[in-house]
Amino acid sequence: MPDPRITKLAKVIIYYSLKIQPGEQLLIQTTPLADELTMAVYEEAVKAGAHVMTMNQVPGLREIFFKHASEEQLTYISPVQKEMLETFDAFLRIWADSNTRTLSGVDPKRLAQFGRANAEMSKIMMQRSATGDLKWCMTVYPTNAMAQDADMSLADYQEFVYGAGMLHEGDPVAFWEEEAARQRKLIEWLKGHKEVVIKGENIDMTLSIEGRTFIESAGTHNFPSGEVFASPVEDSVNGWVRFKYPAIHSGQEIHDIQLWFENGKVVKEQAEKNQELLTALLDTDDGSRILGELGIGTNYGIQRFTKNMLFDEKMGGTIHLAVGAGFPEGGGKNESGLHWDMLCDMHDGEILVDGELFYKNGKIVIQA
Repeated sequence: MPDPRITKLAKVIIYYSLKIQPGEQLLIQTTPLADELTMAVYEEAVKAGAHVMTMNQVPGLREIFFKHASEEQLTYISPVQKEMLETFDAFLRIWADSNTRTLSGVDPKRLAQFGRANAEMSKIMMQRSATGDLKWCMTVYPTNAMAQDADMSLADYQEFVYGAGMLHEGDPVAFWEEEAARQRKLIEWLKGHKEVVIKGENIDMTLSIEGRTFIESAGTHNFPSGEVFASPVEDSVNGWVRFKYPAIHSGQEIHDIQLWFENGKVVKEQAEKNQELLTALLDTDDGSRILGELGIGTNYGIQRFTKNMLFDEKMGGTIHLAVGAGFPEGGGKNESGLHWDMLCDMHDGEILVDGELFYKNGKIVIQA
């Protein structure tokens, strides 16, 4: 018998997150480690009338590719994958790592080169998502490697993952619908405002959200979820931020990042560990030093850092900033092959919106 939480998760993703309709094409990207969830999701999608295709990647293939691919291979765009991205109705990624550090020995410049080449694919996905033409969702299937990153046993990590998704609730969809309603109230309050000032031990920054729309995240694109986010006006960001939580890219950790912004662009970067990777990623392309996202975590059920941004960026008491591509559906104009989230602790910080206190010491304080 499958874990009942897996069955419930599969139903939530197919009928709530992706809202699969008869005749739609669904692509599931997964690994053999997630077979239990893959099969449950596949079954529900077939029952819903979808045409389902799976891409089940063997662990270790990406390491082989990045270590041995020629420059031509690194920059090659598969016409098959592009066709699927342009024509499929829905995309689900099930994140299930056997080794979260599999790319730790890869030259950072090769990762950046791959990112540049795939900027076109990222643009297609973001534009189709913005118009509602493409539905997508990312979720996690707990593995030993991911549990070790979080300093948990596998059993405890499973409880954490399924608890963050509120799968212990009798009706988790009702919970996420209520969360979406709360987020929409915040977004309505933020509508029409212009200047954001963020201050705290780890940040001193100003930016503009004039003409930009905040977006809700309540279990659709990410599951679990819990954040509101926007793309700031591209040339408006000024100031400094320090990320005391490690930032992770392709399984490599970068510690104690500090960024300095002038007129929207990172003009100086510093890291205690993996400075070379930080600089290489920021130099991915013309848009990778621009701030593409300001996000505010609203999930207070997530109370610990796990080295998995699907959970960490949703953690109540934090904000996250992403350099690189912005969100067209929120008015973002920046394009890049990079979209990289970094987490900032705000338990001693505050956010002022047009001079009014919006957030203080890890909590939203306005009455929306």
